Amino acid sequence: MAEQTNISLPKASSKFGDIQISPNVLEVIASIASVQVKGVKRMRGSLATSVNELFGRKEMGKGIRLNFKDEKLIVDVYVYLNYGVSVPKVALEIQEQVKQQLLFMTELDLGEVNVHVEGVVHEKQDKRANSKSLLNGNSSDKGEK
Repeated sequence: MAEQTNISLPKASSKFGDIQISPNVLEVIASIASVQVKGVKRMRGSLATSVNELFGRKEMGKGIRLNFKDEKLIVDVYVYLNYGVSVPKVALEIQEQVKQQLLFMTELDLGEVNVHVEGVVHEKQDKRANSKSLLNGNSSDKGEK
Protein backbone atom coordinates (compact mmCIF):
# COMPACT_ATOMS: atom_id res chain seq x y z
CA MET A 1 0.00 0.00 0.00
CA ALA A 2 1.25 3.49 -0.78
CA GLU A 3 1.70 6.36 1.56
CA GLN A 4 -1.55 7.50 3.08
CA THR A 5 -1.15 11.03 1.73
CA ASN A 6 -3.27 11.99 -1.23
CA ILE A 7 -1.69 12.48 -4.63
CA SER A 8 -2.20 15.77 -6.42
CA LEU A 9 -3.08 15.46 -10.06
CA PRO A 10 -0.86 18.09 -11.72
CA LYS A 11 -2.67 18.13 -15.06
CA ALA A 12 -6.06 18.55 -13.36
CA SER A 13 -5.29 21.74 -11.41
CA SER A 14 -7.42 24.71 -12.29
CA LYS A 15 -8.23 28.18 -11.04
CA PHE A 16 -10.71 26.58 -8.63
CA GLY A 17 -8.06 24.54 -6.82
CA ASP A 18 -6.22 21.25 -6.86
CA ILE A 19 -7.59 17.78 -7.37
CA GLN A 20 -6.21 15.05 -5.13
CA ILE A 21 -6.73 11.34 -5.28
CA SER A 22 -6.30 8.71 -2.59
CA PRO A 23 -3.74 5.94 -3.18
CA ASN A 24 -6.54 3.44 -2.47
CA VAL A 25 -8.28 4.63 -5.63
CA LEU A 26 -5.15 3.95 -7.67
CA GLU A 27 -4.90 0.48 -6.13
CA VAL A 28 -8.50 -0.31 -7.07
CA ILE A 29 -8.02 0.92 -10.65
CA ALA A 30 -4.85 -1.16 -11.07
CA SER A 31 -6.44 -4.24 -9.50
CA ILE A 32 -9.54 -4.13 -11.70
CA ALA A 33 -7.42 -3.54 -14.81
CA SER A 34 -5.26 -6.56 -13.92
CA VAL A 35 -8.15 -8.94 -13.24
CA GLN A 36 -9.73 -8.08 -16.59
CA VAL A 37 -6.74 -9.47 -18.48
CA LYS A 38 -7.47 -12.89 -19.93
CA GLY A 39 -5.39 -15.51 -18.12
CA VAL A 40 -5.41 -13.85 -14.70
CA LYS A 41 -7.09 -16.10 -12.13
CA ARG A 42 -6.94 -13.81 -9.10
CA MET A 43 -4.93 -11.22 -7.25
CA ARG A 44 -2.77 -12.01 -4.24
CA GLY A 45 -4.45 -11.26 -0.97
CA SER A 46 -3.55 -11.43 2.67
CA LEU A 47 -5.19 -13.26 5.54
CA ALA A 48 -7.07 -10.08 6.41
CA THR A 49 -8.54 -9.76 2.91
CA SER A 50 -9.56 -13.43 2.94
CA VAL A 51 -11.36 -12.99 6.27
CA ASN A 52 -13.07 -9.83 5.00
CA GLU A 53 -14.28 -11.68 1.90
CA LEU A 54 -15.77 -14.40 4.11
CA PHE A 55 -17.93 -11.71 5.70
CA GLY A 56 -18.99 -10.37 2.32
CA ARG A 57 -16.68 -7.36 2.15
CA LYS A 58 -14.78 -7.51 -1.10
CA GLU A 59 -11.49 -5.65 -1.16
CA MET A 60 -10.82 -4.46 -4.67
CA GLY A 61 -7.31 -3.08 -4.15
CA LYS A 62 -5.66 -6.32 -3.13
CA GLY A 63 -2.55 -7.51 -4.91
CA ILE A 64 -1.30 -3.98 -5.64
CA ARG A 65 1.56 -2.11 -3.99
CA LEU A 66 2.31 1.53 -4.85
CA ASN A 67 5.62 3.31 -4.35
CA PHE A 68 7.10 6.62 -5.41
CA LYS A 69 10.66 6.86 -6.67
CA ASP A 70 12.08 10.07 -8.11
CA GLU A 71 8.60 11.59 -8.36
CA LYS A 72 7.41 8.64 -10.47
CA LEU A 73 4.67 6.21 -9.48
CA ILE A 74 5.77 2.57 -9.38
CA VAL A 75 3.05 -0.09 -9.36
CA ASP A 76 3.75 -3.65 -8.26
CA VAL A 77 1.06 -6.16 -9.29
CA TYR A 78 0.89 -9.58 -7.59
CA VAL A 79 -1.20 -12.14 -9.51
CA TYR A 80 -2.03 -15.81 -9.86
CA LEU A 81 -2.43 -17.00 -13.46
CA ASN A 82 -4.47 -19.77 -15.02
CA TYR A 83 -2.57 -22.92 -15.92
CA GLY A 84 -1.61 -23.13 -19.59
CA VAL A 85 -1.35 -19.41 -20.41
CA SER A 86 1.80 -17.75 -21.72
CA VAL A 87 3.23 -16.04 -18.65
CA PRO A 88 5.21 -13.37 -20.56
CA LYS A 89 2.25 -12.48 -22.79
CA VAL A 90 -0.17 -12.17 -19.87
CA ALA A 91 2.36 -10.15 -17.85
CA LEU A 92 2.89 -7.73 -20.76
CA GLU A 93 -0.87 -7.37 -21.16
CA ILE A 94 -1.21 -6.60 -17.44
CA GLN A 95 1.47 -3.92 -17.72
CA GLU A 96 -0.25 -2.32 -20.70
CA GLN A 97 -3.72 -2.44 -19.13
CA VAL A 98 -2.63 -0.96 -15.80
CA LYS A 99 -0.64 1.82 -17.43
CA GLN A 100 -3.44 2.61 -19.87
CA GLN A 101 -6.23 2.65 -17.27
CA LEU A 102 -4.29 4.76 -14.77
CA LEU A 103 -3.36 7.24 -17.50
CA PHE A 104 -6.94 7.37 -18.80
CA MET A 105 -8.60 7.73 -15.40
CA THR A 106 -6.07 9.90 -13.54
CA GLU A 107 -3.69 11.32 -16.18
CA LEU A 108 -0.75 10.07 -14.11
CA ASP A 109 2.32 8.90 -15.98
CA LEU A 110 3.75 5.76 -14.44
CA GLY A 111 7.41 5.08 -13.91
CA GLU A 112 7.07 1.29 -13.88
CA VAL A 113 4.51 -1.49 -13.71
CA ASN A 114 6.15 -4.58 -12.23
CA VAL A 115 4.23 -7.85 -12.50
CA HIS A 116 4.95 -10.55 -9.93
CA VAL A 117 3.47 -13.95 -10.79
CA GLU A 118 2.83 -15.57 -7.42
CA GLY A 119 1.62 -18.88 -8.80
CA VAL A 120 -0.27 -20.82 -11.43
CA VAL A 121 -3.71 -22.19 -10.61
CA HIS A 122 -4.86 -25.43 -12.23
CA GLU A 123 -8.55 -25.72 -12.94
CA LYS A 124 -10.04 -28.46 -10.79
CA GLN A 125 -12.18 -31.02 -12.51
CA ASP A 126 -15.66 -31.66 -11.18
CA LYS A 127 -15.42 -35.07 -9.47
CA ARG A 128 -18.96 -35.30 -8.14
CA ALA A 129 -20.66 -38.66 -8.44
CA ASN A 130 -23.11 -39.11 -11.25
CA SER A 131 -26.43 -39.71 -9.50
CA LYS A 132 -27.98 -41.48 -12.53
CA SER A 133 -25.30 -44.17 -12.63
CA LEU A 134 -25.59 -44.72 -8.87
CA LEU A 135 -29.36 -45.22 -9.06
CA ASN A 136 -29.21 -47.50 -12.09
CA GLY A 137 -26.63 -49.74 -10.47
CA ASN A 138 -24.31 -49.41 -13.48
CA SER A 139 -21.18 -49.47 -11.41
CA SER A 140 -18.17 -50.98 -13.14
CA ASP A 141 -16.70 -52.33 -9.89
CA LYS A 142 -19.39 -54.92 -9.09
CA GLY A 143 -17.07 -57.88 -9.36
CA GLU A 144 -17.10 -58.30 -13.13
CA LYS A 145 -13.95 -60.19 -14.11
